[in-house]
Amino acid sequence: MRVPLRWLSEYVDLTIDVKELARRLTVAGLEVADIITAGDWSAISVGYVEKIEPHPNADRLVLATVAAGDGEHRVVCGAPNVRAGQKIAYASIAAKLIDGHTGEPTLLKAAKIRGVESQGMICSEKELGISGEHTGILVLPDDAKVGTPLSEVIGDTILDIETTPNRPDWLSVLGIAREVAAVTGQAWRDPPIDYPESAKPAKDMIAVEIADPDLCPRYVAAVIENVTVGESPQWMKDRLIAVGMRPINNVVDITNYVMLEMGQPLHAFDYTKVRGRKIIVRRALGGERIRLLAEDEDRALGDEMLVIADGEGATAVAGVMGGGDSEVTDATRTILLESANFKGTSIRRTSQALKLRTDASTRFEKGLSSQLPPVAAARAVKLMVELCGGKAAQGVVDAFPGATKEGRVTLTLDRLARVLGLDVPQAQVKKILGSLGFGVRWMPPDRFIVRPPYWRTDVTIADDVIEEIARIIGYDELPTTQLGGRIPVWVPQPLPALRERVSDILVAAGMQQIITYSMTDIETLSKVLPREELAINRPLKLANPLSRQYEFARTTLRHALLETLAANERGSGELIALFETARTYQPREADLPHEVESLCGVVSGRALDRWGLPRGEPAGFFDAKARLEHLLDTLHVSSTFRETHDFAYLPGRTAEIVTGDTPVGLVGEVHPRVAAEFGINAPVAMFEVDLEALLPHVAEVVHYEAVSPYPPVEEDLAVIVPEDVTATRVVELIRAFPLVKSVRVFDVYTGDPIPAGKKSLAFAITYQSDKETLTDADVAKQRGRIIERLRRELGAEPRA
Repeated sequence: MRVPLRWLSEYVDLTIDVKELARRLTVAGLEVADIITAGDWSAISVGYVEKIEPHPNADRLVLATVAAGDGEHRVVCGAPNVRAGQKIAYASIAAKLIDGHTGEPTLLKAAKIRGVESQGMICSEKELGISGEHTGILVLPDDAKVGTPLSEVIGDTILDIETTPNRPDWLSVLGIAREVAAVTGQAWRDPPIDYPESAKPAKDMIAVEIADPDLCPRYVAAVIENVTVGESPQWMKDRLIAVGMRPINNVVDITNYVMLEMGQPLHAFDYTKVRGRKIIVRRALGGERIRLLAEDEDRALGDEMLVIADGEGATAVAGVMGGGDSEVTDATRTILLESANFKGTSIRRTSQALKLRTDASTRFEKGLSSQLPPVAAARAVKLMVELCGGKAAQGVVDAFPGATKEGRVTLTLDRLARVLGLDVPQAQVKKILGSLGFGVRWMPPDRFIVRPPYWRTDVTIADDVIEEIARIIGYDELPTTQLGGRIPVWVPQPLPALRERVSDILVAAGMQQIITYSMTDIETLSKVLPREELAINRPLKLANPLSRQYEFARTTLRHALLETLAANERGSGELIALFETARTYQPREADLPHEVESLCGVVSGRALDRWGLPRGEPAGFFDAKARLEHLLDTLHVSSTFRETHDFAYLPGRTAEIVTGDTPVGLVGEVHPRVAAEFGINAPVAMFEVDLEALLPHVAEVVHYEAVSPYPPVEEDLAVIVPEDVTATRVVELIRAFPLVKSVRVFDVYTGDPIPAGKKSLAFAITYQSDKETLTDADVAKQRGRIIERLRRELGAEPRA
């Protein structure tokens, strides 16, 4: 919300420096993101056009004689609206302007234009940096004093304020004025809303019917006759331009002005185009269409969209935009003014469905007060009477089926002290709340009865009132105290605890953890899952997604890891190891999805050797499996691996992880076809674990084993086995020997000189005794027994 200080000062006295004001507002919850000041107009002043003469060498240019307080200047000008007798913005040589062609800042230089020297420039709004308007020069008010610096006439300082969704009243200059009054100890002034009325009653000129009061609690209609549609006064145009809004005509500008001033969107209809002299607020009919303002095609309307209709059809989309059929034009003489209250969620859904977000919809969707429409209508009618020469019909038509009693909130001293940690005197509570417009009544012995003002729709409970007191006192003024109350009983949560533990283990193993969105789309999921599976078990679709890219709840983490890997590949071949622990959402018939705690990891790039140095070949199945085995070993989970098939994995290089008799996940190399879908051309290995399925197998109690005081002996053993013998089976047999502390496979080889139908497996074995230091003879004896058992049970032979 952009708030010009000159406009703001109409409603509250500004008694402190603008930077201090910005600080106080920010501390009170209104973050002032920027303080915008007028452009560098040091060499630009108010000028007076004394006479206009034709240019001797150009038909479209004129020579203007300009008085600027320091003498007369001859200026070459090509603006179509320049006239003798005007007050204009005169820029002398060396003034800093905006180039009308490039939009870049530039310094004005002396120049000859078609053979005539121009001693300066008469400026447009674009050249001054006020707006993009450059079809004509900026004409200043007649009371502007010649020679006065331009910054003193139209210059302003603007506060750019970041508002919060729960405070729609902050989307108005008056709403900000109330906050300024509270933080500076001033009183604010409401704008005047009284106006003279004609003898003709408004109720005899227009009827209002609210067919769907659940979407429209209140609708106020006023009629203004004999208006003259034309240009707005300069002061109003200046204020609209200052907040970034383009002036159109006095009627439309007044509706925008009051919206910015009071926060209530308004809409003006040409009264003569309202068929049947009746307004009907209803849901759109099936197949109904409407052509909106400034659009060339009709829009299709959904049956849950609220429209403003007359006796023959829809004329506006409620709270979003008016229709072209009832638009105010220069020929309009009678105005039907709408000031209504609409349900915020309905307006937001309509705006999103039509992909049409307006200043009005932005305010309505935040939940405006139903007490605001008659006040804003009165303010707009007053301005139309004064600025458009109109005559207001007597009274207004006020349909209010959603009327409710004023809210009351009870605030006890005990609750106030408990939340803030300090005792606030009664007088201070009354002063603070009164400065914000709250009604306060003390009820002995210990409570206040608080009546929130009509514009504060967000205050409904005692803690809301306490927040108001706290922010005006200043959060930095609240004392620091120790936590009080009873400590809640600790409730174990095994699954979240396992997820955190898994993350810690994998990070310690050198992998990087990522966090991705829980939502995705069907096209992305179909890259890693079969389409027929998605058709049968369709993922949960959000009723109100942020975009089509995030319509469905993910059923796997595969796509997220591959997308992240693709985004971080740099072509250097450096090893990338990523993982994520998060929930996936498995669909269930006629129920919400089952939320499964899941783990997924990927490894790609040049593989590392036993000492952590890059090897020549790319990381593959065993690199992913090594990290997975490290995780399982650290969790003291015993697992086996068996060959399987899966859509996203490469056949022959995919294994199912089995713990006990329970499959808990997959590990393997990603199919090149799947990797290519994400723009990945290098080999990728991946593993997935269902942490919920793994949890029962994770030991709750880990028994301590004393560390052997005797040194280990490490050696490698390579054996040749039939191709159908798995490395897992060999590891199981080796681990069964009492002196073997650990064993891991580090090489698999086929080809010459290994015989056909055979393969070589190499293992790193650690021997250690808890009773004595092992000798070479001890290790040789154990090795011989291992080889003998492998030969007997698997047909293995040691490799020379």
